[in-house]
Amino acid sequence: MANTSSAKKAIRVSARKKKVNSINKENYRTAKKAVLKAVSDNKPAQAKKLLVKAYSALDTASKKKTLHKNTVSRYKSRLATQVNKISK
Repeated sequence: MANTSSAKKAIRVSARKKKVNSINKENYRTAKKAVLKAVSDNKPAQAKKLLVKAYSALDTASKKKTLHKNTVSRYKSRLATQVNKISK
């Protein structure tokens, strides 16, 4: 158990950040899975619509510091590549 007031505050802050991070993580993972499902089902129109939502969820995760910006960029690039493959 924390003894100092600063350690107690650090525990509170950590708990708050954990909650925000887990929400953001769930959102971007769900969005990624939806895009990949549409790609595997060979539905390019649906995949493009879901890609926009995935971009939004990933950008939010980056903005809230859940994911690093380069990680987000890599995820977005890989999703776009998958969608472009089936669009042709």
